[in-house]
Amino acid sequence: MQSSAAGRLAWSVSGGAKRSTTVLSALRLLPSAMALGVVASPAIGQLPAIMDPTSALIRWAGNAEEDELRLRFLQQLRKRPDLAADLKADLDKLIPEAERWVRGSGDWLAYFGRQISTTRDYDFGIAEASPLYALTCLYRARMLTWYAMESGGVWHNANRRREFLDKARGLFEIARKAFPDNRVIRMYLGEPLPPKSEYFPTAGAPDWAVQQREGLERLTDIVEWWVGNRLQEGGQYGGGWGDDCEMWRWWVPVLIGFESPKIVKAQARFSAALMSQEHMKDGFTTQMSDVEHTAEDSSDVITPMMHLDPDDALWKQRALRMAELMETLWTGRNERGFVQFKSTYFTVAQVDDKPQRACDTVYHPRAVQPALLYWQRTGDEKLSKLFSAWMDAWVDATARAERGKPAGIVPSAIHWPDGGIGGVGENWWDPRNHGEATLYQWPSAMPMMLNTLLLTYHMTGEAKYLAPIRSMAKARLAYLNAPVANPQPGSEAWCASRMGFLRDTIAKYRFLTGGTQFDKLLARDASAYVAYRLRSDEQGLMSALQANASALRANLPGYTSEVRYTDRVLRFPSLFGKEVMFADAIPAVRKPDPQLLYSSATGDPGDALYFPMNAVRWLTPPRQIAALVCESSRDGLLAKLFHFHEEPRPMGAEFYLLSPGEYKLFLRPEGEGRAAESRFAVTGPRTRVSFSLPAGRPCVLRVLKAA
Repeated sequence: MQSSAAGRLAWSVSGGAKRSTTVLSALRLLPSAMALGVVASPAIGQLPAIMDPTSALIRWAGNAEEDELRLRFLQQLRKRPDLAADLKADLDKLIPEAERWVRGSGDWLAYFGRQISTTRDYDFGIAEASPLYALTCLYRARMLTWYAMESGGVWHNANRRREFLDKARGLFEIARKAFPDNRVIRMYLGEPLPPKSEYFPTAGAPDWAVQQREGLERLTDIVEWWVGNRLQEGGQYGGGWGDDCEMWRWWVPVLIGFESPKIVKAQARFSAALMSQEHMKDGFTTQMSDVEHTAEDSSDVITPMMHLDPDDALWKQRALRMAELMETLWTGRNERGFVQFKSTYFTVAQVDDKPQRACDTVYHPRAVQPALLYWQRTGDEKLSKLFSAWMDAWVDATARAERGKPAGIVPSAIHWPDGGIGGVGENWWDPRNHGEATLYQWPSAMPMMLNTLLLTYHMTGEAKYLAPIRSMAKARLAYLNAPVANPQPGSEAWCASRMGFLRDTIAKYRFLTGGTQFDKLLARDASAYVAYRLRSDEQGLMSALQANASALRANLPGYTSEVRYTDRVLRFPSLFGKEVMFADAIPAVRKPDPQLLYSSATGDPGDALYFPMNAVRWLTPPRQIAALVCESSRDGLLAKLFHFHEEPRPMGAEFYLLSPGEYKLFLRPEGEGRAAESRFAVTGPRTRVSFSLPAGRPCVLRVLKAA
């Protein structure tokens, strides 16, 4: 039977709902707890009564599931006066490394990357015979795993990935053998870690609402963990500016689908902090690199602010600065007479004119992403001229059959100044404009370009900007109807076999134009939300929402405390696909789908990054609520809502797609005839309304243009 002291220690370190003691006070209980011989908890395990204090502390350190707690155990061990000299020396090596893992500054999370990349290991200077060796295995295994997930040259190369992850798995196995009660170690070895909290069904809540609500809550949990545990005084999250800035992309469902003051404040703080850095003082980076990387520090901080605070004069100025640089520095007229970017490499003041790098690419919309959104929301005529002139170059290049590229296939690059297809590489589909082998190879970042073409059609009404989308979709559909085995690289069939990315653009095209000619393609490739909108496939949507909730329910540390690269926060489940950590996939570990949450809550059939078609933003926090947009158009909107609480919910909505005019808003509980009715006028690209959502009752919100 445990004593009260041992019980209090076990409860404290196991992560109960409310901790009655701090970690430090728990450590003060160690001598008496160990003297009793037994301490049990899910986190530190059952210790034999005969275990000596030194071995017990090492065992507790290894079984601790939180790195901060592990560090405290090691520090407590180092204070023991009876330690052997060699163990003291090893602790003096291990403790600074453990401190570095949990408490760094700036871009500290991935400090090990360079050493891991060159030696496939991290040297702790601790021999295999040391009692601390298994602890080094835990750190080294995680370093190898996260580096493999971060490095494109490793992750996308099956042989190199196998080399890194086989070694990592072996180290995890050593750690698991030494510390069998550490569930985080077992999590890396494919055993899902259960959640700390549960979201139980509410009476009367539809199944879709239960599943979507859990997904929103758990995604919000993850975002708020990062804000509460990693946001530093200077604005960084620990991954470096270039990686930290990407996090908003998976925040989208709760950042711009709803309105969380805490999350909005965190994004605004980060965006302002990055734009205040010396290398960004002129509105774009001074550091020369390729567009995929140079554009991140501006586009990934200005674009979210154009969603959140589009009327702010400073953020508008920063968005328009991208268009100014594009017009005056980055582009010119090529020998074919079209406007195009002169290079893949440029800064705020310089363009790299080396022939190998002299390519416009499908990645280049990233450089002007904030300005594209500003154009979409305002209809700025100057931007219409600039962006349509640029898209003319891509319409022209797509139509040409050149260097083996089939007519109708959008290339991944256009060379400057000749306007030729591809770059200086031997093949049209591999421009060789960058040191990384695959980044700009076809299809590269094709959805960015296709959505920009669709946006240009939307803004100008000129059908020529739809031609590349239509020809690509036609090729894809032909291939799906008659697949070609082992198609020749660069051929139309080869391209079409790689066009799974088309589905979001085609869905946006379908919702925007009403054109049905590619419905057969959508029938094969459509997302669960698009299938719901087009075919009323409620079961498919329900299954997808359920799978997403399941993915976010397990392995929370894999999305939070274990993450070492902030541009890979949601990648952890990918470790358990076929031929990754193991030869066979582990079906119980699933990938989350933030886009499904965003689409279902806002009505956008695709993603929010380029030409967002979100019909609505719900002006309420993303907690205890579910919202499903069933229909959206220029003339109205239909959505289902459910509030998981006992009291009515004052909230609002901001509409983005409605054409100018007078509208009626009806809100009623499902199955009831009477509805609360209000009127509002749409005069611009954003219109706000307020209403009160009943508690615990499925409701229908309908917006119609007044007669």
